[in-house]
Amino acid sequence: MIDPIPFKASPTPTLGVEWELALTDKVTGDLSNSAADLFAAVAERAPEHAGQIHKELLRNTVELVTGICRTTGEAIDDLAGTLSVVRDLTEDLGVDLYGAGTHPFAEWSTQLLTEGHRYAELIERTQWWGRQMLIWGVHMHVGIDNRDKVLPILSSMLKYYPHLLALSSSSPMWSGKDTGYASNRAMMFQQLPTAGLPFQFTGWGEFEAFVADQKTTGIIDHINEIRWDIRPSPHLGTIEVRVCDGVSNLRELAALVALTHCLVVDLDRRLTAGEELPQMAPWLVQENKWRAARYGLDAIIIEDAQCNERLVTDDLAELLERLTPVARSLSCESELASVGDIITRGASYQRQRAVHDRTGSVREVVRSVVDELG
Repeated sequence: MIDPIPFKASPTPTLGVEWELALTDKVTGDLSNSAADLFAAVAERAPEHAGQIHKELLRNTVELVTGICRTTGEAIDDLAGTLSVVRDLTEDLGVDLYGAGTHPFAEWSTQLLTEGHRYAELIERTQWWGRQMLIWGVHMHVGIDNRDKVLPILSSMLKYYPHLLALSSSSPMWSGKDTGYASNRAMMFQQLPTAGLPFQFTGWGEFEAFVADQKTTGIIDHINEIRWDIRPSPHLGTIEVRVCDGVSNLRELAALVALTHCLVVDLDRRLTAGEELPQMAPWLVQENKWRAARYGLDAIIIEDAQCNERLVTDDLAELLERLTPVARSLSCESELASVGDIITRGASYQRQRAVHDRTGSVREVVRSVVDELG
């Protein structure tokens, strides 16, 4: 028998953001396994913020989490407040906060696992690939008011996967070398057995059957162990977009949050109006993911089911113009417009490469990313 999966609908398109940051040593620039000390400091000096500062798989990571927000500005203000608290604590610990998809030279073998059965079980199952997960990202939740909208919106959001990944790509280096990819993180994370691109289901019943199969065969014990790049979060009443690499500063984070919020809400409104949402075949979505991970903002993407192709930045320019009225209604018009600043300034992967070309030093790359937090 297939157990139903209740969806706790959100009456309005609420917003929540989870921002993963690495901890790096102030002197060496290497990753620092000091999260346990940080959380002890939070418990002692800032216990009122404990719910907004989360542990992750490895002790080199901290995740800043918003409450339920209505607008991009509210979410960014929430994160800025938590960030201020955390930076005061990390300063005393001799570590910096580092916002990118990967670290340019850290070695997996020196990283410590966060205590907890769930993390230990993940590593036991995934072994070498699990131990390699020195990666950081940003996850964004958008509230959906009806369960039956979730899967059509999710499938249609895959059309915009390469846009979000190209803008946020910040993981060009691995173990001291340039990988040739704008987002090596995207390629790494999909190696985990339940990660990567989502399946495209036609109805909620298919999704429930899939989850039942996963549980019956022991692939997962809990629905949260489905780690797709875009996934339903039924207990929160949201679609969770997990496409983006780690982000180094609040300004670019605001741009990506606004774009994600506008995309989901636009699709929701179109669906409510009776429109059949555009979808792309899984093999085209997969190719677009690879192109964006490989080439970033220089990617030529497949833009529709008819296999028309276009430079991702050209498509973004048109997309931003089309979404401007949506952004106005969501009070994030200025944040959405700042997506264009990422293209003008260069995405993080481009800035990191420029630093390395200029200095020849991976430690200077770390320093440049740390400095961008401001």
